[in-house]
Amino acid sequence: MRTVTAMTTNPARAGRREWTALTVLMLPLLLVSMDVSVLYFAIPEISADLEPSGTQQLWIFDIYSFVLAGLLMTMGALGDRIGRRRLLLVGAAAFGTASLGAAYAHSAEALIAARALLGIGGATLMPTTMALVRTMFTDPAQRAKAIGLWSGVMTAGIALGSVMSGVLVEHFWWGSVFLVNLPAMALLLVLGPLLLPESKNPSPGRFDLLSVPLSLAAVLPVIYGLKELAAEGWNVRYVVSITVGLLFAALFVQRQRTSASPMISPALFRGHGFTPALVLNTVSALGMMGSAFFTTQYLQSVLGKSSLEAALWSLLPSVLIGVAAPVAAQLVQRGAERAHVVTAGFLIAAAGYGLLALAGTDSLWVVLAACGVLAAGIVIVMSQLTDLALGSAPVEKAGSASSLLETGTEFGGALGMAALGSIGTALYRHGMPSNAPAPAQETLGGALAVAAESPGRAGDALTAAAREAFTDGMRGAAVAAALLLVAAAGVAAAGLRHIRVRQDAAAETENAGQAGHPSPSGV
Repeated sequence: MRTVTAMTTNPARAGRREWTALTVLMLPLLLVSMDVSVLYFAIPEISADLEPSGTQQLWIFDIYSFVLAGLLMTMGALGDRIGRRRLLLVGAAAFGTASLGAAYAHSAEALIAARALLGIGGATLMPTTMALVRTMFTDPAQRAKAIGLWSGVMTAGIALGSVMSGVLVEHFWWGSVFLVNLPAMALLLVLGPLLLPESKNPSPGRFDLLSVPLSLAAVLPVIYGLKELAAEGWNVRYVVSITVGLLFAALFVQRQRTSASPMISPALFRGHGFTPALVLNTVSALGMMGSAFFTTQYLQSVLGKSSLEAALWSLLPSVLIGVAAPVAAQLVQRGAERAHVVTAGFLIAAAGYGLLALAGTDSLWVVLAACGVLAAGIVIVMSQLTDLALGSAPVEKAGSASSLLETGTEFGGALGMAALGSIGTALYRHGMPSNAPAPAQETLGGALAVAAESPGRAGDALTAAAREAFTDGMRGAAVAAALLLVAAAGVAAAGLRHIRVRQDAAAETENAGQAGHPSPSGV
């Protein structure tokens, strides 16, 4: 019989030890999220030192996120079986070792291999940190607060990574962007065994080895295809990649439904709230990463900021991230319906996109305000949906539940960049003069490169036209994203409200059963 840990009458409240342990867990989470963007400013020095080919340079960037996304489900299920703390510490050691290897890589091939190992380590760290939060904080109010902090740190880490890499490369050599991982991982290895509780599924069954390659074959081609569509535009090769991934996804789902001991238990999706939380969380990731496709280019190529200036300006919207999730948790704790809070989060994010739709070619503060409002809304949504999904999942399957949420986030982010990027690119091409050179009609970067080689007024006119066309594309994509988030708000308002009612009814039934038939195991 399933253990219903989220519905006990008086859940134990976390004390100083658990909150200190949460602080320790924030270290690997921050570094894993920072490693997504830590190469932004280091790549010129890496290129000068290691002389990678164009393809190798792309793999230096992308291999980390590909491996991370592909192994999340495997590592979440593995943590449920062998112990989440054990896997976290193994992952921390692997992440630190790979960081050392990346810092002192003497060839492009060695750096790509080290980045792949970093992805493996990151795949162990992300679901295990979330699963340990689920097991340490059984009180719903405390868990919501802890998950809010978790969500804020993860989101802020991506923005912080690019800034830190710029500062480090300014004063040290490029390998320093990886060495900063070592002290934090060493601290985790020392304090983790002292502060973190061990937890795992007491009856996990055999580990389904066949599901590992199936999950990789399902996730990697789809993520690759979506990212390449966003970067390169329409290409039949990328569509085929996505199609192949979806076919393997169908095989993976069939395997989970028929296996006696599946990697991802279908019972997770029968938990009230888990499936809608997973779907809506994916939509929120789409909204978050879709905006990044435009705003980073806007700051650098439209406003003319340097890479470091753009990264520093992009930190400003992060101020709202640190406030949004805790405020949302307090509202729910004080009696606000979760459905209403999630709906409000989606509408706030939609308002951020609405503000972005008002930007012109010289609207720094409008864009920064839009990014802040959007990020605040998305973090509200993500923190509440993460809490809902983990609270509805059995504690013994917390790792699998966490890994599914993280995988959905990766899918949503890639889909957001592909879909909204395609809208923006189409509008950009429509807005460019028909007599503009072919490279200028493809991308803003191409237009600026052509304009730099054009004399006098011709170059200035091409630059102005390209920046206006790009801004038009950004505005069009912002309108589409705002409409999508408004629709998601409607789904959340209708669907999550009913889930809350069913959870309350189930809790009353559970409490009544415990009153009549007390059981020390809570089953």
